[in-house]
Amino acid sequence: MKTTLLTLALAAASFAALAQQPAAPKAAPVAAAAPADAYDTLLAGAIAELMSTGDPAVLRASAAKMERAAAVKPQDWLPRYYRAYALIIQVFQSKEDGDAKDQLLDQAEKALAQARQLGGDESEVLVLQAYLYQARLGISPMLRSMKYSGLVEEAVAKAKTLNPANPRAYLVAANNVYYTPAMFGGGAEAARPLYQEARARFAAFRPASALAPNWGEWQVLGRLKKYETTTAAAK
Repeated sequence: MKTTLLTLALAAASFAALAQQPAAPKAAPVAAAAPADAYDTLLAGAIAELMSTGDPAVLRASAAKMERAAAVKPQDWLPRYYRAYALIIQVFQSKEDGDAKDQLLDQAEKALAQARQLGGDESEVLVLQAYLYQARLGISPMLRSMKYSGLVEEAVAKAKTLNPANPRAYLVAANNVYYTPAMFGGGAEAARPLYQEARARFAAFRPASALAPNWGEWQVLGRLKKYETTTAAAK
């Protein structure tokens, strides 16, 4: 039992390490509409800043910007969504203790609940919820693996059911398998076809607008590149 818990803990820590990498911004497809007014322009700039950093201080400032944007346009779900994203990534980057991280995630939970109440894209909200669960797990893997691993899988499954074209759901599913010990059906090789499927989903994906969630492809491409490098080195 101790060996199993230790293996799960190492897997959770590895997953958290991946999430700590700053998200590279993805160029908006031609089909996405450009921001049309001052609010959209400011929000687009804040999103671009958020997606290009891994600095806890910048992430903290981004979360505050999103809170101000939500006050300017209370009916818009996107500032709440991106505030939650900023807080979640901040937790992965933070060196604070577990209680402080849990408090940040409590704020992220509140922001996600508000995004949902405002009619936000439920599939996207569920994917971000899965990331939040992974952040909770990473705070104390030995104690939380049994609870939060299942919650991640449940949230991802619902997101895929609601929108099979959402590529972020496939990314999270692939990551979950990648960092699951082989003895439980996971591991790098088990996850490889899932990353390949995620890549295909990203290639076909078109965001609903220039401000809609459009992150994650860099992670998929980076992981597949590592597979190629490993295969080439083994020859």
